[in-house]
Amino acid sequence: MIEFVLDSRSKVNTYMQLVQQVRQALRVGLLVPGDQLPKVREVAQSLAINPNTVLKAYRELELEGLVAGRPGVGTFVERTLAGASLPNQAELRDDLVAWLRRARAAGLTPEDVIALVETTVRAELADETPQPEPARAE
Repeated sequence: MIEFVLDSRSKVNTYMQLVQQVRQALRVGLLVPGDQLPKVREVAQSLAINPNTVLKAYRELELEGLVAGRPGVGTFVERTLAGASLPNQAELRDDLVAWLRRARAAGLTPEDVIALVETTVRAELADETPQPEPARAE
């Protein structure tokens, strides 16, 4: 089962942080169809937030077709976001854990790591973006 964590310093709304965490769990296979999300009341109590915030997040996920609420029972995963790369993720995760340990030993803070990863991903994606073809002279 997923355990939600909130970043109070984030500029992302609380309900969107919950939505993003569910999407990430679906993408990496931590949640699969049939799994139950934590009950609204449990999430609200553990995070000290308004239950309506949790309901809003769950409604957003329901609108996306990722989960479905069953009155009196709970909210259940309907579909996954994991792609064909899922079988490769375990080995890659192990590599990433080793890299994170090296980064920590080198003195990087969590914020440093996030900044390094995000800027590197952006740069890599920019390199992969198809460049427009030069205009032909007619």
